[in-house]
Amino acid sequence: MSAGFGADASVATADGAAVFGWDVGGAHVKVSMADAAGAVLDVAQWACPLWQGLDHLERTIDLVFERWPAARTDAALHAVTMTGEMVDLFEDRAHGVQAIAAALAQRLGPRLRFYAGDAGWLTPQSCADGWRSVASANWLATASWIASRVPDALLIDIGSTTTDIIPIAGGGVVARAATDAGRLATGELVYQGVVRTPLCGLAQRIEFAGETVNVMNEWFATTADVYRLTGELAPHYDLYPSADQGPKTEAASRTRLARMIGRDAHEAGSGEWRGFALRWRELQLREIGANLARVTAAHPELAAAPLVGAGCGRFLAAALASMEASEAPRAYIDFGTLAGVPANRSDWAATCAPSVAIALLAATRHWDAGDASRSGAARAALSS
Repeated sequence: MSAGFGADASVATADGAAVFGWDVGGAHVKVSMADAAGAVLDVAQWACPLWQGLDHLERTIDLVFERWPAARTDAALHAVTMTGEMVDLFEDRAHGVQAIAAALAQRLGPRLRFYAGDAGWLTPQSCADGWRSVASANWLATASWIASRVPDALLIDIGSTTTDIIPIAGGGVVARAATDAGRLATGELVYQGVVRTPLCGLAQRIEFAGETVNVMNEWFATTADVYRLTGELAPHYDLYPSADQGPKTEAASRTRLARMIGRDAHEAGSGEWRGFALRWRELQLREIGANLARVTAAHPELAAAPLVGAGCGRFLAAALASMEASEAPRAYIDFGTLAGVPANRSDWAATCAPSVAIALLAATRHWDAGDASRSGAARAALSS
């Protein structure tokens, strides 16, 4: 299953090639197409359960080629970032980076490079030694592109599975950690999203019908059930099966939420179950907000900086901006608007922000000033 806004896939860059930005995650693959002027032409995402095998990535590549025939040509420019190296298909992250890079190299042609932050743009072969810079760098790609537009901000990218909270100050990314392990410690990575997170991972106790009760530690329901009932999760972002493999309807979501506290859906009305969903929403918002406060405390200069929202759960980032406990709410900037994408397409651009950012970084030949020693070689490699 795929989703995206669609566009004229025949548009190409100045040298005749389209630019494709890939964000290869453990659960989804998101791909954006841009031209050399930095215009986003199309965005799409596919469910890709990479933990089940690399054949899922192979099938996704086929679907990318089906959507954009230009992507299979040798002239196409492919820029890649990834988080999929973390899945338990691989014995470790180094092996994951190398396996994903090798799989893409077999299919995507000679103009393929991997985003490695300050290390530049790596070839598939260079990923063996440079895997640490390539692994889980998609947040850095997004934040680096934003930093070139908004010098002081906090990126909050809330996706199906995780939340990134990235500080940007003085036109640069000032995250205190670079790895997933380090970012979990600093609060810059919160392993919660609005689709796949099991509810037992949000809270151990919750209020229902006037009393606070224990939560069952079972995978009975996910955050997708919550946001179906609040009306904030669009179906085209809801690509994975429900916890019980049942329908993705409001009625079925009420049944799954009821199981979390040992009840049946018929024991309360639809309004009460929606109120219960809102309490789960409040708990998740509180957790993300606590981590935002932790990140901001390390960067007092960003106490009033705007929040840049990305991901399919960015409605929570907008909510955080309006409820900040400061003298005035923070400004909120949607990534899709910041990227200059037309209104009818900005939703998808914001949802797939790392793939858009990586395409724009490659299309505009943007390299960090601190990487001057490698940028010339990177430009030559990408242009060859």
